[in-house]
Amino acid sequence: MKARTIAGMPVNPIGLGCMGLSAFYGPPTDHADAIALIQAAVDMGVDHFDTAEMYGMGHNEKLLGEALEGRRDTVRIATKFGPLFQTDADGKITGTYIDGSPANMRRAVENSLKYLRTETIDIYYLHRVDPNVPIEETVGAMSELVAEGKVRALGLSEPSGETLKKAHATHPIAAVQSEYSIFSRDIEQTLFPALRETGATLVAYSPLGRGMLTGKFTRENKPDAKNDFRNPERMPRFAEGAFEANLALVEEVQGIGKEIGASAGQVALAWVLGRGEDIVTIPGTTKLANLTHNQGARDVHLSESQTARLDRLADQVVGTRYNEQGMSAINR
Repeated sequence: MKARTIAGMPVNPIGLGCMGLSAFYGPPTDHADAIALIQAAVDMGVDHFDTAEMYGMGHNEKLLGEALEGRRDTVRIATKFGPLFQTDADGKITGTYIDGSPANMRRAVENSLKYLRTETIDIYYLHRVDPNVPIEETVGAMSELVAEGKVRALGLSEPSGETLKKAHATHPIAAVQSEYSIFSRDIEQTLFPALRETGATLVAYSPLGRGMLTGKFTRENKPDAKNDFRNPERMPRFAEGAFEANLALVEEVQGIGKEIGASAGQVALAWVLGRGEDIVTIPGTTKLANLTHNQGARDVHLSESQTARLDRLADQVVGTRYNEQGMSAINR
């Protein structure tokens, strides 16, 4: 599979989402192991790395900065700002909020540049749209970073189609991140028309359905509800009943994999990449074996009939991709 582009920058269609190395899926990965994984990814041709301030509040960006030092010219780095943690008087995290103000952007980008050990960020995203700050104001401020040479291209994460068009009218939006997979196709109606109108590249996160589409989960083997973001309170698809029903759908993905000599995860990645040349993926992992396996999806090809079988699954998925609070922060 040929390279695809973001704002004219060629990238491997399968990049690396780095969030899990620092946060949300259990304890942070051992430091040396995380560095080794990132460097191994570069060695096997991965050239698009995605991080964010929220991923450990600097921890993840620092990992990338250290791992990619001396290799910076061969890769593209994307990071994001906006969400921040709320804390109580004792410093305990009590929730999150979104700050898309120019002042917060300025604070965040300076930290990101320092942590990433770079003079220029390739793609800088607003991680979630702030309902209290006009998108034109946020993107207008972000455009100043392009003029200053601190950022090459701008992106948004989980905007509505209308918001994307408003933002793009202020400054070209090169990339849009959204969850997109065999199980999550809602953006085909809400976002795809605006993507094609503006020419933005879709950067699909969670293309493996938060790991469910890999086929590695079973009724007995579930994510750790106490230490993993994929718990029923946050992600209804992992709730009792919904989890089992969705696992049954994965059997169809596995069946197609057996037909073509591929794993369920490789089928899932191939399906996403087959939706358009303007789509790239950033599956995350903390394990070298999974990283290698994911890259193998570049050589997987699905027939029209196999694609049609997979297309039917989204309507059968039980549960929304986020809880009510999470859903309220997307498509706005």
